[in-house]
Amino acid sequence: MFSSPWMFTLLLLLPLVAWRLWSGARQTAAPFSSTEHLQALRPTWRQRLAWLPAALTLAAVAVTIVALARPREGREQTVVDADGIAIEMVVDRSGSMRALDFQLDGSPVDRLTAIKSVAGRFIEGDDDPADDASLPGRVGDLVGLVTFAGYADAAAPPTLDHAFVTAQLNQQEIATQRGEDGTAIGDAISLAVEKLTSLDDRQQEKVKSKVLVLLTDGENNAGEVDPTQAAELAKKLGVKIYTIGVGTRGRAPVPVANPFTGREQIEWAEVNLDEGALRAIASATEGKYFRATDTESLTEVYREIDLLEKTKIEEQHFVDYRELAIQPTPWGALTLPPLALVALGLLWARVILASTLFRELA
Repeated sequence: MFSSPWMFTLLLLLPLVAWRLWSGARQTAAPFSSTEHLQALRPTWRQRLAWLPAALTLAAVAVTIVALARPREGREQTVVDADGIAIEMVVDRSGSMRALDFQLDGSPVDRLTAIKSVAGRFIEGDDDPADDASLPGRVGDLVGLVTFAGYADAAAPPTLDHAFVTAQLNQQEIATQRGEDGTAIGDAISLAVEKLTSLDDRQQEKVKSKVLVLLTDGENNAGEVDPTQAAELAKKLGVKIYTIGVGTRGRAPVPVANPFTGREQIEWAEVNLDEGALRAIASATEGKYFRATDTESLTEVYREIDLLEKTKIEEQHFVDYRELAIQPTPWGALTLPPLALVALGLLWARVILASTLFRELA
């Protein structure tokens, strides 16, 4: 595109300039007795190229006019400005998560497998946004992962690398060893809060909103920190907690190994979920408690949290122009010089040729 296209009207003067360069050239002569024998001589290469200095002058004028029209190459860029939200996903992987009361694609799965599927979609979003059950993903948000059973573990720090977080989530396994089993809810909350508050020291700008999403199917029976105290700490440090109680009430099918045959079989076991404590944790931090008894309700819970903690994203579009008249232009593996430099080079070549090979007689 051109910033001053009206400059192209000057191209109408080129025929006049061309006429002046060729027809107005000074004619030189010398007295000679007869030119009859000279007429049979073939012209030299200098005579054949005598038009070159004038052509270079005409080309320099044309390039100068194009440069005056200011040709520009526009490069559109987008700057995304988002309100900072940091989310810590706190996922229970205790032995009770083996209960097979969730379904994926019509097949029964354990609770942790269902959580991996839905929480992964909550973080990264769905491939099909037109689906009614889709989740948009947390684009622009820092997301971290803390898992817990008898103790809490920071599986992934808050990061924009959401693929890494979901990969870490998918690698988590249900605690099977008696020494590591349990439900340390208070320790998990404390660790997640510490990870969120430490962001203020690492980020150039403070995170404007810190959110903790706690997902468990049991009651606190391990660890050193009381969940209520952990919630009070989160409130003081500006962390909002959403709690999700998962699984059916009362009894749930659980796979267990037969002590005689070693084969796995399904038995019904009692499930204890301290909903009162989860409500108190959420209420203390001005969060909210949710109940999820199947995959659909779990998806709906994450969708509601997604709406409650909406990231405000502003996009600014601007165009960065390259002035081809005074700036070089990349063209494949080459770099073309500015038009002003091209015009100057043509004039310089014209002066050199007119002063040497095509020098005119005085």
